[in-house]
Amino acid sequence: MTRVRYGIKTTPMHVSYEDIRRVWLEADAVPEIEDAWLWDHLLPVAGPKDGRIHEGWTLLSALAAQTRRLRLGLLVTSNRIRPPAVLGKMASTVDVISGGRLIMGLGAGGTHQPPGAGGVPGANPAIEEYDAYGLTLVPPGEGIARLAETVEILKLMWTKDVFDYAGRHYRLKGTRNEPKPVQRPGPPLLIGGWGTRLLRLVAEHADMWNVPGPPHNTVEFVAERARVLDAHCAELGRDPAEITRSVQVLVSYDDPAATRATVRALVAAGVNHVVLSLPRPYPPGVARWLADEVIAG
Repeated sequence: MTRVRYGIKTTPMHVSYEDIRRVWLEADAVPEIEDAWLWDHLLPVAGPKDGRIHEGWTLLSALAAQTRRLRLGLLVTSNRIRPPAVLGKMASTVDVISGGRLIMGLGAGGTHQPPGAGGVPGANPAIEEYDAYGLTLVPPGEGIARLAETVEILKLMWTKDVFDYAGRHYRLKGTRNEPKPVQRPGPPLLIGGWGTRLLRLVAEHADMWNVPGPPHNTVEFVAERARVLDAHCAELGRDPAEITRSVQVLVSYDDPAATRATVRALVAAGVNHVVLSLPRPYPPGVARWLADEVIAG
């Protein structure tokens, strides 16, 4: 029987650094929780627009230096915010700081839908965020193509002493990256999302596939998308069991039984990594509570 791993996610929005740090240090002492996650936004996507929000990789570095056991990463890094080689350098540094505990969570990042694609005006939180930080949205197909090139660049940075890269979207010359990550040939690669083209990229390169929370984490949706991933693996000759199936589940502090039921249903559908996403504010002792009431309940 496949073992199920559990992680936690602290969304660094409308919450203090001290509270996030407290939860991560608590979780570091709870063996039932194997990994911890942040996200990658620069403006709040819910609640007051002037609320505080911490940058993900900077915060991850600080938490990596203070924890000892947890694997860690971002669910997921936006491929549109940082140039691939800069991201590769950052990830290498965090892996060194953590002693080899980084999981490289990566997604396509902000994209825009073409006219007539059924998008709702104003429904994409990336529009305001990217305008505020001078970033550009790209069509979904270009977002996937750029993500594929980033994956190639990351692997080169983690394995080659020096290299050039000439892609359609990114070009590098004489790239060096020292020190390399502690993990060889590099940190495990997690790709988040659910589109058919993205799942092809998962089948080609990823060690883990993550599906975000509601409304995309229903058993029916995850099972259908898993079948698409399996088909891609079959075409490529890859064993689909090599890819960890990961889903984010929003925790209910008031109704842990409902959270347990959601987790159990997803596990029965083939999910073997569950990330328990914590609503704010975080209660004292929440990591131990999760282990007792959700994971072991």
